[in-house]
Amino acid sequence: MTIGFFDSGIGGLSVLAESLRRLPDQDYLYMADTLHVPYGSKTKDEVRGYIFEAVDRMMQQGIDALVVACNTATSIAVEELRSVYDLPIVGMEPAVKPAVEMNRATGKRVLVLATQLTLQLPRYYALVSRVDEGGIVDSLPLPELVRYCESLQFDPQVMEAYFRSKFEPYNLDDYGIIVLGCTHYPFYRNILRRMLPSHIEIVDGNAGTVRRLSALLNRFGIVGHGSGQVRFMCTGNEPAYIDKMQTALSYYETNVAQREESIS
Repeated sequence: MTIGFFDSGIGGLSVLAESLRRLPDQDYLYMADTLHVPYGSKTKDEVRGYIFEAVDRMMQQGIDALVVACNTATSIAVEELRSVYDLPIVGMEPAVKPAVEMNRATGKRVLVLATQLTLQLPRYYALVSRVDEGGIVDSLPLPELVRYCESLQFDPQVMEAYFRSKFEPYNLDDYGIIVLGCTHYPFYRNILRRMLPSHIEIVDGNAGTVRRLSALLNRFGIVGHGSGQVRFMCTGNEPAYIDKMQTALSYYETNVAQREESIS
């Protein structure tokens, strides 16, 4: 059995790392849409076309389930994908609901970090409208962060300076939770943890997504007999990007996931 993971670039590797930890008996195919990354600056119709082209290629490789490991792609296409393809499909959305529930009694606000396109889509507005009864959710687009991640820019000094410039208009004492609303952003969790006030919690949707994946696999009787093998593909067929994905996954597992586990 093979679980497909799809993203515009390397961001979905943060979700794949969680799945490798929780579901090590599955094998995986990871597809990055390198011809069109980043999605955050594209139109909705453009992105929809890119997604279906990539998923068609993944289906030809015989995947048994699909994780759309991209908040923007989920918002644009996940319902259409489910109507076209006969297999379990899991999407993602910014972890606004759990953040609001966690913050309900604190009097603090929630700050959602995401791409410009995600924040403009009706699915995001509907999500916030549904769960944010107290009007405590603010949204901050970080259009440059995907490009930083895609270039493997993880230097703490460079990235702390970037984040401080973005947070400058905000009084961080007012916030209790920051939501990482793009799968590229958890690569910077440890940098954010070092620079943010200690009372601020950082949440993302990765663990919840993998829990939903596990439940769907059980429901459909998809039993893993693999060993956590990962095969990488990209729409541009660039060997150098395959190497980049392997490097990025190793970086995340070593520098983000392991440190997060040691803290928790």
